[in-house]
Amino acid sequence: MKKVASRFISFYLLFLLLNFSYGQNVAPILTATGNQVYCGGTSIKIVANMNINDPDDSGIDAIYIQISSGYVNGQDSLTLTGFHPTINSSWNSLSGKLTLTGFAIQPTYSELISAIEDVEFFNNSLNPSGNRTFSISVGQANYLPSNGHYYLYISNIGVTWLTAKTLAETSTYYGLQGYLATITGADEAQLAGEQASGAGWIGGSDQETEGVWKWLTGPENGTVFWNGGINGSSSNFAFWNTGEPNSFGDEDYTHITAPGVGIPGSWNDISNVGEPSGNYQPKGFIVEYGGTIGDPVLQISTSTSIIIPAITNSVGATSCGDAILNLQATSNTGIVTWYDTPTGGFPIATGNSFTTPLVTSTTTYYATADINCSNREGVTATIKPKPIVIVTSPTYVCNGFPSTITAQTTSGVIYWYDSFTSTNSIFSGSNFNVPNTTQDTVYYVEANDNNCLSERVALQIIVNPSPINTDENIIICKGDNLILDAQNPNSSYLWTTGETSQTINYAGLANYSVEITNSYNCSKTKNFTITEYTRPQITEINVNQLMATIEITGVGVFEYSIDGVNFQSSNVFNLPQGGIYTCYVRESTKDCGLDFRKFAAISYSQYFTPNNDGVNDNWTIKGMSYFPTAQVKIFDRFGKFIFKVDAINQNWNGTYNGKNLPATDYWFVAKISEDFP
Repeated sequence: MKKVASRFISFYLLFLLLNFSYGQNVAPILTATGNQVYCGGTSIKIVANMNINDPDDSGIDAIYIQISSGYVNGQDSLTLTGFHPTINSSWNSLSGKLTLTGFAIQPTYSELISAIEDVEFFNNSLNPSGNRTFSISVGQANYLPSNGHYYLYISNIGVTWLTAKTLAETSTYYGLQGYLATITGADEAQLAGEQASGAGWIGGSDQETEGVWKWLTGPENGTVFWNGGINGSSSNFAFWNTGEPNSFGDEDYTHITAPGVGIPGSWNDISNVGEPSGNYQPKGFIVEYGGTIGDPVLQISTSTSIIIPAITNSVGATSCGDAILNLQATSNTGIVTWYDTPTGGFPIATGNSFTTPLVTSTTTYYATADINCSNREGVTATIKPKPIVIVTSPTYVCNGFPSTITAQTTSGVIYWYDSFTSTNSIFSGSNFNVPNTTQDTVYYVEANDNNCLSERVALQIIVNPSPINTDENIIICKGDNLILDAQNPNSSYLWTTGETSQTINYAGLANYSVEITNSYNCSKTKNFTITEYTRPQITEINVNQLMATIEITGVGVFEYSIDGVNFQSSNVFNLPQGGIYTCYVRESTKDCGLDFRKFAAISYSQYFTPNNDGVNDNWTIKGMSYFPTAQVKIFDRFGKFIFKVDAINQNWNGTYNGKNLPATDYWFVAKISEDFP
């Protein structure tokens, strides 16, 4: 406790000494002019004119010039140029601050003014960007022109957050009330954190309500800047380091992260006392001055700025085919000048919008925010060549045949339409299979390359006549001569026999085909089927009682007759009575021949009953009178001859040698005449 108390007293006496020192003097008034445009690769003086007005002093120990916003460590630098033998300059790259002091004695204001006017800014990047603000101050505190506040880092190893809060609130800076810094913007975070000479406490805490982070110091006292833990949120500015705030071990207070730990200048939460050593041991605190009610209006600092002209946004344009296009560009200077070359040349337009001349191929134009700077940004007018459709029109097809019509394109996909204005394609692809076409027609072809459309072109289809032919089925009589005719004169012919004439001689084949190709190069195949009819031949005449069936061989359509006059298609005849007949058979379609043959027909009883009752007592051949020489021999079932019926003995009474024979089946063989066995 004694050690802490003595440390508190020593720092309290230091602040009293500073307050007393500042409070006894009339504060000087600093003014500067020189807001300028900076071109990359050059050096530029940060002020055009500098003035310091101090009624009770002729000089001061030091002037502090700091890049207070937009500073890029490693690229930006401030350098004292010219001849200033009484002035010493010291550049601190961490804080982005140049300090001007005297060598042995306090420099005068006139010497300092001359030196300030010779301080130059330089950026070593090939393509610098952004704006820079330079603060020029008589005090060591960092000055932020955007809010007019000052920030002073106080080193104090192991100081607690509560002690730092008390010490900050008991300090003043040229009459401005101090408080632990409350950081509400990115430029403030960079100046008070990343560009500070050390890391330490700032004025945020969630000691009242866990997870509700508030500023508890200065004009922002009570303002909530974060809700929750690592994945919390805020509608105000917050700059937590990665994985913070994690509330580990009752960590209720906000601390600027030690250099080298995560994001430079970001925050972490630690307990009131922090760690006894290492990165999470408090090393000091940051006091903010300004914004408190009752603060005097000071002009102990002034500022200038430079703007690095840049095209902040550009929008090219694309056209399908030749076009006049509109290109867009905006700059941080509010002025855009257009060129048609990346370097040199003369301006061709000014303004955020540039209308090109007629562009026939992809062309890049160049926009710059300042004609005195060499950096130009290309803005491209892209001309996408329209696809070109290549067709053969007219295209000739053969009547009645399917065909394939084709189209080619330099890019994209081919689409086919049935009218010039149709929006719905009927097919896509280079080869369009057209169904059977019988009349002239027109299709329309268009190519689409990612919505870049070609001109729609017509493809006319002219239908050429095909050979006129019909397949033939021809019937001839065997042995006849036949000439097969492909017809369609003045054409070319190819027969399946290899012959190439219009007509060929029939050579006995059943089938012939010929491919006919006319003068329009349309081909069609004609088929011939040949059927040979032959002369009929009677092979057998089957007679059953009075029904005769005529059997023949031969190919054709045949007719039958038993009188040579009346013909019928049936080969079966019912005879009126027994007798000798002649049957005739002829081929009727082509008159390919006739055959005839005699035959005999007899009628007999299938059974008889020789019992002397006067009914069916005898068996006989009906119509024996027609066959005077006929003989009928009767046999029993064992082949024994029983009786002969002839012109003399026309009836058999069922006896053998005067004796009755048993009832059974008997067989007979009839010889009608010498010609009919």
